Amino acid sequence: MADKKIVYFDLETQRSISDVGGYANKAKLCISVAVTYSNVTGEYVIYGENDLDALTDQLLRADLVVGWNHLGFDYPVLQAYVLPNIEEQTLNLDMMLDVKERMGRFLKLDNVSSASLGTGKTADGLDAIRWWQEHKKTGHFEPLRKIAEYCAYDVKVTRLVHEYGMTHGHIKYTDLGHTTDLPLDW
Repeated sequence: MADKKIVYFDLETQRSISDVGGYANKAKLCISVAVTYSNVTGEYVIYGENDLDALTDQLLRADLVVGWNHLGFDYPVLQAYVLPNIEEQTLNLDMMLDVKERMGRFLKLDNVSSASLGTGKTADGLDAIRWWQEHKKTGHFEPLRKIAEYCAYDVKVTRLVHEYGMTHGHIKYTDLGHTTDLPLDW
């Protein structure tokens, strides 16, 4: 994988699933902030709603796009703005789906990152939606900064979980108070 262009990806939305009437309407969630990390440049890039063509270009140029539930959530939200078939035009590792296939059920990124890395998420998606609403109401930049920091940290955690799995051949997760190894072949 060292010679592959890997892009780690996450986005935050302006609305919640309940705001848009359920999962069937993910395209109506609207993006507040998207963040990528490239293993080639070693840089995080923050994208606003008006920068999504540049985001799409980066995803399309990657040899592999890695995320946590990006196929089931992030891509459907992004596709409302850009290519309707971005999933078909990119090679993807959705770690959440891979874990589900191996275990038969979903795990949260926080369960895996806390057990594997000793660190978890800094907030949750509902916090990011509240910050977006605060930004829209006040026009202040500070709530946008909070969203970008939170999203960038999620991308970092996603990257570190992926790297941990590649290095160790497993990830750890906590379930019902017990930490367990999950073998994998990333």
